[in-house]
Order: sequence, then structure tokens, then C-alpha cells
Amino acid sequence: MSTASEVVVHGRVQGVFYRESCRREAEAAGVTGWVTNEPDGTVRAHFEGAADAVERMVAWARRGPGTARVERLDEREAAPERGSTFEVR
Repeated sequence: MSTASEVVVHGRVQGVFYRESCRREAEAAGVTGWVTNEPDGTVRAHFEGAADAVERMVAWARRGPGTARVERLDEREAAPERGSTFEVR
């Protein structure tokens, strides 16, 4: 059974290797979806897969890579997109 969550990450999260680190973590967790920079300086990501793997990614997104400074994470349940990979947009 697949579940999906969308997160918006606030703080110093652009220009700190956040998206590529997220892609690597998602691939390791077996999660599909995407991650993108937003014009307002946040990062938005869609995680899809087994519930425990999605939870793992949301927990990772709360900290991000060592170069990031996550101040807040907004999470919401999302409709599955049924992709086959995790991509940086």
C-alpha cells in the first residue's frame, strides 16, 4: 500500500545541496516523487511509497543535509502520483 506526503521546508534550504541530498535519501529509502526550490526560498517535496519509508523521508526533511538550517516543516497528506523515480525539479 502506497502513501504520499507533501512537505514545504522553511529556513536556509536553498543553495545548500538540499535537493540533491533529498534525492539520494529518497532513493535509499525506496521513495518516489520529487523535490523543487520555490520562488519564496522554501523547498517543496512530494514523497510517495511505503508508509514507513515516507515517514523516514519526512523525518529527514525536518533536518536536511548538514549545510541546511531547517526552521519549520509543513506537511500534508497528498494524492499519490504513481511515479517510478525520485527527481530534482
